[in-house]
This record gives sequence, structure tokens and C-alpha cells, in this order.
Amino acid sequence: MLKGKKIVLGITGSIAAYKSCLIIRGLIKKGAEVQVVITPAGKEFITPITLSALTHKPVVSEFFSQRDGTWNSHVDLGLWADAMVIAPCTASTMGKMAHGIADNMLITTYLSMKAPVFIAPAMDLDMYKHPSTQANMKTLLGYGNHIIEPEVGFLASGLEGKGRMEEPDVIVDYLDRYFNMMESADKVADVESENQKTAGKDLCGKKVMITAGPTYEKIDPVRFIGNYSSGKMGFALAEECLRRGADVTLVAGPVSLDCSPAIHRINVESCEEMYQAATAAFASSDAAILCAAVADFRPANVADKKIKREKDDLELKLVPTHDIAAALGQMKQKNQQIVAFALETNDEESNAQKKRVKKNADFIVLNSTRNPGTTFGTDDNQITIISEKGKKEYEKKPKTEVAHDIIDELALLF
Repeated sequence: MLKGKKIVLGITGSIAAYKSCLIIRGLIKKGAEVQVVITPAGKEFITPITLSALTHKPVVSEFFSQRDGTWNSHVDLGLWADAMVIAPCTASTMGKMAHGIADNMLITTYLSMKAPVFIAPAMDLDMYKHPSTQANMKTLLGYGNHIIEPEVGFLASGLEGKGRMEEPDVIVDYLDRYFNMMESADKVADVESENQKTAGKDLCGKKVMITAGPTYEKIDPVRFIGNYSSGKMGFALAEECLRRGADVTLVAGPVSLDCSPAIHRINVESCEEMYQAATAAFASSDAAILCAAVADFRPANVADKKIKREKDDLELKLVPTHDIAAALGQMKQKNQQIVAFALETNDEESNAQKKRVKKNADFIVLNSTRNPGTTFGTDDNQITIISEKGKKEYEKKPKTEVAHDIIDELALLF
């Protein structure tokens, strides 16, 4: 639903800058109003005259538009916009955004932006993979920005598609779906009763980070250690938090599930990747819901080539992975809440209570393998919520309804 939306399009010094013309055309075709803000380096790749002809607006580049003291107000742009899209976004610009280096008009506009910000990275693969770039991306995600990038293909040679800017039509479609979802959520809220409105938005203004799905720990380029988690419970929790007004970051393991485009989804594969993403996002969150089935061990060594079957047995040395829940429990501040999960096979309540204390969680959601048709790969679940005050037992029900019960309990903590 882009009709009537005001979009600030930031363009940086990338060879992909020429594609910004297609983004402008796509946005305007859907009824949006576009204001371009370009960096000095961006003008080396595409001329402001071309951009102005497409938007019918003067392109903003410098702080001062004339020599008589007339200046461009980044604050006014931040208040005017319904969204800011930075496409292409170079590694340099991402670094400046992450660390607040306001040395050009685009960065000052970003720092003043009141609307959601969407970032489409554009750089070569080596720059993309560099630890500083990855750290900056995690910081920006932790600030609540959306990162739009191509799907990843895993090859023996590494990651395919990363670093390349997402195609213009996909970026426009992403924005369109985002505003459609927001519009639909507003319409649903309008038809609710007063009681439903109050209950339905009880997480408004809260930032919630959720982990979901399994992790895969590589043995070689084609094999891994994993588990049967489908991610359904975590995704249901993310949608429930969003419905109730929260700003949601979902750190998702390798699952084949879709979520609302309004959810800040971070796709990961291994425990190490989930640990890095979760700790970065939790720093600015009000709550963490740790629903992922994280591998407890990983191979000590990962073969760079497929292991051939040359003998009858294969020995793997396993080492512990990060304890994400414990790490967040140590980071936790007085104003933060943690919800942990426990899947037990015996002495369920005793083990779950011990885990709650060890992880510094406010309450723990207990699942049991003794309940048929629940836990991994199913649409239903049956839980017990265990806190310092005692326990609450629930009947078996769809995971969407279980998510409602869990978030009801979380909302009571705020």
C-alpha cells in the first residue's frame, strides 16, 4: 500500500546506483512520492539531473543548497517521510550509520529519521564477509532497521548472492508488502472491541527479540548436526508479539517458514551465528524469548571437502557451543525480561526450574516429549509455564493459541 506514501531514497557511491532509477519508477508507479538524498560519492555514479527528472523534486546532496545560507533540513526530512530506503548502501555508509558519523546529508537524515529504515547492501563479497561489515550489519539490525538482500545459496565454495544489491522490483515489492501488512493490522485493530484493543496492543512500544528453529553445525560442506525443530512455535510467538504492538526481531535458524515483512528477520544457520545476532539484538530489546532448539555441541573441526566413505566408522570430536540463554541472562538489565524454553524427557519440572535459575529467566516454558503430537514438527503444543511463583499448566492446543498464552504471561511482567 504505497499510494500516498512519502519515501526518502538514499543513494550512495556504488556501481549499483544506476538501479536507483528503477526503484524510483517502481515507487512512483505505485503512487508514492520520492525525495532523493545522495552522497557526494553517489553523484560520481549517477547525475542528480537524471534523478530529479524522475522524481520531479530537487535532489538533496549538500547541507547548504545555495551560497546565500539556504540549507536543507535533515530534521524536516525525518519528519516528512513514511519510510527511508538506502539503496544501494555501501559498506562505508553502513559503517557511518552504525557509529553515527554524520559527515554528509544522507547520514544526518538517517539519524533524524522517525520512520522505518530499509537498507539494501551493495558491495563485493569480500567486503561483505569482512568482520567489520558483519558487525555493522548486526548493529544496524539491533537498532531496528530492515535489511533487504538476496536469498543465499550455500555452495562448497561459500555464499552465493551475498553483497549484491537486491533487485529494484523486489525492494519495491518489499516496501509495498510492509505497508500492506501495517494497513491490515490497523484495520483489524479498528474493528476490535475496546477490551480487545486494550489486550491486543499491550506490547506497544516494546522491543522483543525471539530465537526460533534449529541450528545446523557443519561437519563438511554437505553434512551437518541438527535437530527436528520446525520453528513453528517461535514464528507463532513472533506474529503474536507483532499483533500486540511490539517491534519484533526474529533470529531464525534454517527453516522453510515465512513471516510478516514487518518482523525484522535475521536468518542464521549455526549456533555461532545465532549467538552473535541474538546478543546484538538483545542489547536494545525489552525482552527475549529463546524458543530456538540450539545445538549443544558442534564438530571441533569442519572438513573443507566432502568426507568420503573410506572406512566403516567415522569418529567426530564434538565441542560445546555457546549457551545463548546463559549469555543473555548475564547481559540482562533490571528493565529486561527473558523467557526461556526447556524440552525435557524426565524429571521435567525439576529440571526446568533449575534451568530457569541458571539462565536468569523470568519464566520458562516447559515442553515434554511425553505428550504425543506436540513439540518438534507439529502444529500443536502442550506447555507448563514455570516461574519463581510456581507453575501454570495448559491443555494441548494449536501453537498459535499457545503463543497467545505465553505472551499473556510476558505482558504481565511489564
